[in-house]
Amino acid sequence: VQLQAFGGGLVQAGGSLRLSCVASRSIFSINFGGWYRQAPGKQRELVASISSSGTTNYVDSVKGRFTISRDSAKNTMYLQMNSLTSEDTAVYYCKMRWVWTDFWGQGTLVTVSS
Repeated sequence: VQLQAFGGGLVQAGGSLRLSCVASRSIFSINFGGWYRQAPGKQRELVASISSSGTTNYVDSVKGRFTISRDSAKNTMYLQMNSLTSEDTAVYYCKMRWVWTDFWGQGTLVTVSS
């Protein structure tokens, strides 16, 4: 299984970006989907997740600004990011889990200029 993440880029503070993570197989049966980020000098953190039932969870710092979603018809998971700040600058990674196996996408860089 391959995951391809894209949608990152340079955006001004207050702006928006939508990240996409496209899977090479159906995501209808994933147990878990998540977006992580890693800022320079910091550990990778889970930013948003979505369960098989569609339950979503967010780290406190992005609540109310980021939205995770998935479109099984397109085998794609999204992260809509609004009201971006410089603190959101990081490389963003997607992860999906089928049964007990995790697959990661390559990172996509998000840079927020203040």
